[in-house]
Amino acid sequence: MKKFRFREHIVFENENYLAINKPAGVSSLHERLGEANSVFEQAKRFDENLQLCHRLDKETSGVLLLSKSKIAYTHAAVSFEKRKVEKTYHAVVDGIHDFENFEIDLPLITTRSGRSAVNKQKGKPSKTIFNTVESYGHHTLVACNPITGRQHQIRIHLASQGAAIASDHTYGGKLPYLSRYKKNFSLRKDRDERPMISRFALHAYSLNFIGINGDDLEIVAEYPKDMAVFVKQLRKFDGK
Repeated sequence: MKKFRFREHIVFENENYLAINKPAGVSSLHERLGEANSVFEQAKRFDENLQLCHRLDKETSGVLLLSKSKIAYTHAAVSFEKRKVEKTYHAVVDGIHDFENFEIDLPLITTRSGRSAVNKQKGKPSKTIFNTVESYGHHTLVACNPITGRQHQIRIHLASQGAAIASDHTYGGKLPYLSRYKKNFSLRKDRDERPMISRFALHAYSLNFIGINGDDLEIVAEYPKDMAVFVKQLRKFDGK
């Protein structure tokens, strides 16, 4: 499991809440293998009063909110339940897409294999709004605002539009290689080329909600190194 030091990833703190920029490869809750390196376990070591207010998939990086008290936790839980928390994710997807407040409303179920799937008869309501941030030659950077919070919702909603997230093997995303875009690309004969990003390119960029005291809380987590380098390479080499 990826090593994780809680204190180094704190991006926001006030008297009621603390937020971290969770690295990809770190679970929000306990690992089945019992390795004590999840956000939950590290948070308890940092401050035993901290509680997770929501979760992120293991391979998704970005903003993860924790409460410092029962009152703060309840306030956040109600805010999430009543959809008063505005969540913005950034994803790099395959293909060129011009999304402008584009709404996907497809009901989802969780299958026995642990994947999500569209099921119009048995699925739970699932809604996401998409907006294009930047487009390149073969990829698009998309802002994703999930209205509901189903498992793998953003990933499968994007895939349903032929816009699978780069490196998302589960839902049809392709591995992006620099050799496809960079002229005169060279690699040592004894080395295999690595993809520009090896995990699916999805980052929880920001959270916005009203705090206990009526203050407007906007928490932003900048891209981690792998996502930042990927976007930088696309801007430089994957021209239209």
